[in-house]
Amino acid sequence: MGVKKISDLFKGTPIELDQLRQKKLAVDALNIIYQFLASIRGYDGSLLSDSEGFVTSHLSGLLYRNARLLEKGIQLSYVFDGKPSKLKREEIKRRAEVKRKAREELEEALERGDMERARTVAQRTSVVTSSMIDDSKKLLRLMGIPVIEAPTEGEAQAAYLVQKKKVWAVASQDFDSLLFGSSTLVRNLTLSGRRKLPRSNRYITVNVEVFHQHELLQALGLTKEQLVDMSILIGTDFNPDGVKGIGPKTAYKLINKHGTLEDVISNEEAVVLDVDIDAIRDVFLSPEINDEYTLDFKPIDVEGVTEFLCEERGFNKDRVVSTLNKARKGQDSALKQKSLDAFFS
Repeated sequence: MGVKKISDLFKGTPIELDQLRQKKLAVDALNIIYQFLASIRGYDGSLLSDSEGFVTSHLSGLLYRNARLLEKGIQLSYVFDGKPSKLKREEIKRRAEVKRKAREELEEALERGDMERARTVAQRTSVVTSSMIDDSKKLLRLMGIPVIEAPTEGEAQAAYLVQKKKVWAVASQDFDSLLFGSSTLVRNLTLSGRRKLPRSNRYITVNVEVFHQHELLQALGLTKEQLVDMSILIGTDFNPDGVKGIGPKTAYKLINKHGTLEDVISNEEAVVLDVDIDAIRDVFLSPEINDEYTLDFKPIDVEGVTEFLCEERGFNKDRVVSTLNKARKGQDSALKQKSLDAFFS
């Protein structure tokens, strides 16, 4: 959505993974699963799959990346989206069209034998199916990671967990959680490290970043409500077009000058918004949440994970067991610390 461009106005603080030790994070599940489907692919852009044809790219990402985080003593919970808002229909249509065009470009690249281009384009064709979601939830639960179902927007539910002090931050690539009321956002949690640039032999280092809502609002001199109005001008998942020609810097100037979206529209002839502004505001400021959830962090079920991934999905058993044993040490340390904290509190 448009608000992910907030980094044009405000930079996060780079941190090391070790600084998140003993922290509890609510992960935006679909955001991360799409990330794995986009990045974990073969040389020609094809997804990893088992002998039966079941896609395993997302499972590979969930296993190895989460294992690394658990090894660091980070406690994770995954929040899954519920039924999408009616306001999101246009954005869903737009995404479907982007994927359709990407599939056409992928076929052309494969016909030319341009494998590098094919792999790059293939990243835009990712589709999360219901079976992928079911497999993801099964693996996460076997790894002792709580799974929470949101009624609608996963990031709204994740932000709610932060507000209730059940977790320290939301982990996502998007900035939506700050609009939904999370005090803290962690970006690049599953992307950090050395990354190769597309169609290049150059590499960059991606750092984990932390954004604090109060620092963002203070730096911009805006209220949370004004930040939402600014995002509506840029474009959100609920009004993807925003206002043509208005990016984050212009939107910020207009809200800073006029105060509210209504006053911007009244005083700026070029600003036309044919949307239900209050309905979009309500999505962010009064989101639907699920109060009936449990955050029960459990030890990894090594036998269960091994049976699922190795016997059913064709993963290498030695590698899976070695990965899980390392993760379990960090996870056990975090769970023991939680018990000590509860005893002395």
